[in-house]
Amino acid sequence: MNYYDKKPVTAAQMDHNVKMTNRRLLEIDGVKEVDSFDSEEFLLQTVMGYLVIRGDNLQMKNLDVESGHVSIKGKIYELSYLDEQQGDKAKGIFSKLFK
Repeated sequence: MNYYDKKPVTAAQMDHNVKMTNRRLLEIDGVKEVDSFDSEEFLLQTVMGYLVIRGDNLQMKNLDVESGHVSIKGKIYELSYLDEQQGDKAKGIFSKLFK
């Protein structure tokens, strides 16, 4: 059973959209929380799981927690979703790095 089988998206749940423009601007909807960020890596908790964004000179351009919208600018190298089992492990790793 995969992630999508366990938790069907309901009408009350936020939509999760990711839009990238020329690998320089990333707009993400459905963000619950920004767990950590620096100029090379962002860790976002979204309605579809944890999302890791890696790149160079990354900056948060816009953050609207009420609507769950985040905009990130910089050179984007990688977008990765972490499984639920990896989520706690990732938070532990990032909390050690950013103490």
